[in-house]
Amino acid sequence: MGERVRYHGGDAALSDAILERWRREGRLVPICPEVAGGLSVPRPAAEIQGAGGHAVLSGIARVVTSEGTDVTSAFLAGARAGLEAFLREGARVAVLKEGSPSCGSKEVYDGTFGGKHKSGVGVTAALLAANHVRVFNEHELELAQRYVAELENTQ
Repeated sequence: MGERVRYHGGDAALSDAILERWRREGRLVPICPEVAGGLSVPRPAAEIQGAGGHAVLSGIARVVTSEGTDVTSAFLAGARAGLEAFLREGARVAVLKEGSPSCGSKEVYDGTFGGKHKSGVGVTAALLAANHVRVFNEHELELAQRYVAELENTQ
């Protein structure tokens, strides 16, 4: 959304007509789960060591920084904060940043800090999906828009 919340202090701003329309309509619930979980900007890169976000939620995987610090609790707190914000606003759709250990919806980094990806979801994406929030990534805005239209047509 253009906020400088990424681990390196930058942003992942995306200029897209769908997002701009949703912003004008007041449909967006912007949140960075990592910042909401208490992590700073900038911060060391973090990756999931283990099977992915579902395994982190189950307590069988963890999130660690490139320096070796376990930040699992911050990722869990951020995921819960994201879920609370979505539920409070009645959101049923989330568009999250692909590749992130919090927000990845199709892939995350493999936990080796070697720049390689693996199939899987981030911690927040896993928690949202487990609570009936449909998760899309920033490359799936048209698909998300179609899903929102389907939801609106069934109400």
